[in-house]
Amino acid sequence: MARSPRTAVEELVALKADFLRFVRARTRSEAEAEELLQAAYAKATEKIDTVRDDESTVAWFYRLLRNAVADVGRERRRVEALPADAGPEVTDADLHRAVCSCVNDLVPTLKPQWATLVRRVDLEGASVSEVARDEGITANAAAVRLHRARGALRDKLLVVCGACARHGCLDCGCRRRA
Repeated sequence: MARSPRTAVEELVALKADFLRFVRARTRSEAEAEELLQAAYAKATEKIDTVRDDESTVAWFYRLLRNAVADVGRERRRVEALPADAGPEVTDADLHRAVCSCVNDLVPTLKPQWATLVRRVDLEGASVSEVARDEGITANAAAVRLHRARGALRDKLLVVCGACARHGCLDCGCRRRA
């Protein structure tokens, strides 16, 4: 007999302490571990019905956790590999001309917590740690959310703008075509 999604989720919640220990051993802080675990639980509630009847729910969830930890580690290494001076000084006027107006239209369509991060960090120039402090979350959690927000925004831009989004929106023609 197939297990119900509710029973499977209850099984996972009952093992929270074990999962938290597993994630904590693979992250930099308690807060980052908590954030990852909560995100994994959210994903699990959405995807729990994809667990095959012959598969262990716990094993499936550990695999989900390992993938989430690996994603954060890859993003951290990518950010840490960026040079301290990643390019020429950009003025506000340059930035205003370079950013496609579609970005301003699409940011509000993101999850509110993601939209705030993108707006404040990428468009207004605030630091991730400053926004994290204002939002009451850790800098690591903010960095993870910002990474996810940027990915979601990129996907939306590709749908709306097509080719000009692939090339940086420096001479955006999507508004002229509309």
